[in-house]
Amino acid sequence: MEKRFLDIQLILGFIIAHALIYFSFHDKTIFWYIFTGSILILIAYAMYQGEVDDEASFAKYVFLGAISGLLLYFIFLFGFKAIQIMDLPFQKSINKLYRWYAPDAFWHYIALILVAAPGEELFWRGFIQKSLLKYFKPMWSILLGAILYASVAIYSGSPILVFAACLSGIAWGLLYYWKRSMPLVIVSHIIFDIMIFIILPFH
Repeated sequence: MEKRFLDIQLILGFIIAHALIYFSFHDKTIFWYIFTGSILILIAYAMYQGEVDDEASFAKYVFLGAISGLLLYFIFLFGFKAIQIMDLPFQKSINKLYRWYAPDAFWHYIALILVAAPGEELFWRGFIQKSLLKYFKPMWSILLGAILYASVAIYSGSPILVFAACLSGIAWGLLYYWKRSMPLVIVSHIIFDIMIFIILPFH
């Protein structure tokens, strides 16, 4: 009975996430309003399901979070430079993503750092991946969790965003499983977002 109940929670959470992110991407002009509200709902859903893992000390999660976030950014930067050098047909897609969905108002940046990055980790790693671990081996849970995380990006209409979300989902999934620290992956996600949207964007 308990496993069946957990299955319902997991499936319902995934359906809710798809519905919310679909409406977030539905109108580019109000994306940040709907997306921020959607992530807040997903945070509430995830927090209702259980406790947040925090098995790393403050110094460790800040240090490892910052290093992993920077490392992931530079991996993506390497991929972006490779796209430019090989003249692959993805540059326009990346430019469109920045033009349509990147933060451009002060409150967007606040929402990105204080709501979007923490909320995505709390829901996709802290709830979805953690729930999958009850039914699958760790590597399958991490991979499936990353695929589910990337699946909501289809509503952006950008295959490259889906691919990028899958890669980052695997990275954060591995990090979360390794250290069992939600603050650590949140710091990593925040540092990555700051680099890719504020300090050194790919355009």
